[in-house]
Amino acid sequence: MNNPEAPKVRDLTPAEVARGLIEGSMLLIDVRELKETEVERYPDAAIVPLSSFDPREIPDPQGRQVVFACRSGRRSVTASQVAQAQGFPYDSHLAGGMLAWKAAGLPTET
Repeated sequence: MNNPEAPKVRDLTPAEVARGLIEGSMLLIDVRELKETEVERYPDAAIVPLSSFDPREIPDPQGRQVVFACRSGRRSVTASQVAQAQGFPYDSHLAGGMLAWKAAGLPTET
């Protein structure tokens, strides 16, 4: 059962995130571990691993919407909730994570 106290997290589709990155309106934060991101990365994403997650380490979004991403969409929800609990307005994540990103045919870096 979901915790009614937990901050709400908005699901964004791979297409929405890809468009936001192209338009420069979103900042993608990959919360996967370095051993994962060394194998395959989202283009232009900042890496802030969940294992040592501190929302203060997120680069200044400079007016862009912060969007969290991971492999499947679970850790990105956690990161958003942690950030919101610490007072940051970061309420969006890439639903389905890297799996959905690749299924949508979007590019990755290796």
